[in-house]
This record gives sequence, structure tokens and C-alpha cells, in this order.
Amino acid sequence: MIYLHVGNKKNIRERDIIGIFDTDSATVSVTTRRYLAAKEKEGLVEAAIEELPKSFVLYQDGDGKKRICFSQLSPTSLLNRVEFM
Repeated sequence: MIYLHVGNKKNIRERDIIGIFDTDSATVSVTTRRYLAAKEKEGLVEAAIEELPKSFVLYQDGDGKKRICFSQLSPTSLLNRVEFM
């Protein structure tokens, strides 16, 4: 299995990743903000950081639930890590 390290010892299995998004540009959309708020309310948002996030990863967990993980790494850095694997 291949994992993507998103920061702070948090790894996500590559095959479970649905998308990697830039926090600044993605949260401009009202629809995205509502989606993130709904996932947070459901308890499906986590952070691999203690500082302002640069990106977030949408992925599916083992139970089939879609989860969000915020990261301090840029989307470009995360994508480069995926391509390197």
C-alpha cells in the first residue's frame, strides 16, 4: 500500500484520496464552505496541523465515509509527493 504523508505524522492511503484542494481558492465557493461546515458538524474533519492550512485532502475512510484532512503543505507539494510515489 502507498500512503501520502500530509503532515504531522498523518498518512492517507493513496487509493482513498478523492482530491487535493487549495484552501484559499476552494473556500471562495459558498458550496465548498457549506460542504466543509457539514463535514465538520458530522465530525469528519481533522487537521494535520496547528497553523493555518494551505490545503485539504478529501478522502474516503474504511467505512466509506468521506473525510477532510487539512494540511499545512501546499497542494503542489502534496501532488508532487503523489507523483513521486
